[in-house]
Amino acid sequence: METARPTFNSPASVLSERAQSQGDKVILLFEKQRITYAQLNERVNRVAGGLLGLGVAPKEGVAIMMPNRPEFLYVFFATQKLGTCAVPVNIALKGEGLAYLLNHSEARSIVIAWDLLENLAAIRPSLAAAIRVIVDATEAPPGFQLPAGAVALDALMKAAPAPVATAEPAVEIDPEAPAVMMYTSGTTGLPKAVVMRYRALGGPMLDFGAFYRDDDVLYTCLPLFHANALFLTAVRALVSGRTLALSRRFSASRFWDEIRHYGATTFNALGAMIPILLKQPPRPDDADNPIRLVMSAATPAWAWEQFEKRFNLVIWEGYGAVDGGGFSLLNLGTSPKGSMGKPPPGTEARVVDDQDKEVPAGEVGELVFKVDDPAARRVEYLKNQKSSDAKVRSGWFHTGDLAWRDPEGNFYFADRKTDSMRRRGENISSYEVEKIVNQHPAVLECGAFGVPSDLGEDDVMIAVVFKPGQSATPQELARFCSERMASFMVPRYFDFRENLPKTETHRVQKAQLKQQGITPTTWDRDKGA
Repeated sequence: METARPTFNSPASVLSERAQSQGDKVILLFEKQRITYAQLNERVNRVAGGLLGLGVAPKEGVAIMMPNRPEFLYVFFATQKLGTCAVPVNIALKGEGLAYLLNHSEARSIVIAWDLLENLAAIRPSLAAAIRVIVDATEAPPGFQLPAGAVALDALMKAAPAPVATAEPAVEIDPEAPAVMMYTSGTTGLPKAVVMRYRALGGPMLDFGAFYRDDDVLYTCLPLFHANALFLTAVRALVSGRTLALSRRFSASRFWDEIRHYGATTFNALGAMIPILLKQPPRPDDADNPIRLVMSAATPAWAWEQFEKRFNLVIWEGYGAVDGGGFSLLNLGTSPKGSMGKPPPGTEARVVDDQDKEVPAGEVGELVFKVDDPAARRVEYLKNQKSSDAKVRSGWFHTGDLAWRDPEGNFYFADRKTDSMRRRGENISSYEVEKIVNQHPAVLECGAFGVPSDLGEDDVMIAVVFKPGQSATPQELARFCSERMASFMVPRYFDFRENLPKTETHRVQKAQLKQQGITPTTWDRDKGA
């Protein structure tokens, strides 16, 4: 059967083409594995064939809840070859957070790591519809048993003999169909799903190679369920013909050993990574590493030059977001250290007040961009037209981030306009933290907010008011949180109060809580005191 070729480029179509033209080139390094384009494409096609055999249809949602492993990429690219919608899922999610995402996305299949099955089982009764379960049991211990009705990913890949399983799937892809749903971290309420359609994954989306050399090896230790690792490293390496070095997770103690093992020459860094690596004990071979370029977001100004000198490399800074309309700021060594840089040619950015009037240089306000093409810049949130429409007002795209600019037109990040927090690269919704803490039987109400972390981002703090005559120890509340929310959301600081500062409309005044910060009565979970 002749394969139906899309009339537009996509990461999956690029993979197919490179498997034909550069089949022997190594695209993926993972621990001791060296995977070529031809091997990657064959494995992707096997997964695609297996999913088709299970009845997975174009435009269906396929959730992917897996840690960093080659199998994640096999599944992701398979969804793109089938015209289905990939729904990457944070592997730390559990309870209500996981149930909400699966219900909201309407995913009909989930490919999940074997050691996360317990989290899925706990929320199966609350799912609105039946869901196919495909288990990545590649690293499961001997004697592992699949849950009833589940299918092993490995068996799925081996189900059909070659060449049937390895052939390009003959599927007509609708360019208007959703290709990926990337969930934000719910900074102002429940997480929102940013819909990325197949047509948007072609053209400029694939023009990723401008900043790299032909022989660069792109390294990531960030999770593939985030856009940074998935698109800015994995897809970028694929479509630009370079090699991806994939790590399981960020480890400060092993970081540079992994870099040397892979011969990596560049990586993307979230702001917290830079201070953490700087806090590691100096080694005589710190500068003896193959990295030449770090593409960073939110590197603290104080750490920038220290990091460059100690590790003998260059940091370039960038600003953007998965729901940022494609707008960006870039500091390619062309702006002061600590600056996000300037918008690219043809793009206009401003800093405005709450009335959308531009503020003078040096004054903090919201970062906005002039909208050149309303259709192309529109951000689509699933089932949330109000939030989608609110991104653009009076011809300007509102980022929701606070910034300031200097007289030369360089932009600097100041804060988030919402009550969100950011810890170790994860955005955390105060609403979600409060919702879970408020479920404790002794809690009357609470307020969650961020306090400055010594790593350059936030630590989560919670102020709690108990019901009259009731109480709980901070250890009990911390345990309650750990059992019901992702680990990065669990507050570090717990404070107990008679009441919370509120407005006349009974909204908790987070600004006052932040100003008060850590008090003599605050319990620190990290110190147990």
